[in-house]
Amino acid sequence: MSFFRSASALMVQYAHYHRDRRNIATHLLGVPLIFMAIGMMLTQPQWAWGEWALTPAWCLWGLTSLWYLTRGTLLLGVATTLINALLIAWAHGLAALGADAGVLAWQAGLGLFVIGWIIQFVGHYFEGKKPAFSDDIVGLLVGPMFVVGEVLMAFGLLASMRMDIEREAGPSH
Repeated sequence: MSFFRSASALMVQYAHYHRDRRNIATHLLGVPLIFMAIGMMLTQPQWAWGEWALTPAWCLWGLTSLWYLTRGTLLLGVATTLINALLIAWAHGLAALGADAGVLAWQAGLGLFVIGWIIQFVGHYFEGKKPAFSDDIVGLLVGPMFVVGEVLMAFGLLASMRMDIEREAGPSH
């Protein structure tokens, strides 16, 4: 998987590792948990400008958003960017709940990260295949896009991409 391939090509490659509906279902929970967990662990330090604060989590969101928005499928890029923004906002909200926000953020973030990966590996047990990132690290970026794409396709959107996936990777089962 090349870092700069189109969303459709990336999704097809990722789909080769994700055709079992149970695996896809675990990813619908596990991938967002992992993304939010990483966001929680990156809520410190904060650089404040009035009521606004920039954190490493928002910087990561900005960089990944730029990547999603330049993969050639605007709907998927915008939807992934918006969902990830919501996850990062929740991460900041959860991290701020504790008396020592930095420690809580790391502990809770690490816990959610581990839980998210356990859920992922259960899905891959059902699939009988290793995770996509084990062959190409870009799979770690494609995961959130794949989850958002699966939801959009369930609502009848991205029909051309769904046809590409099913033609090249096969239908889900």
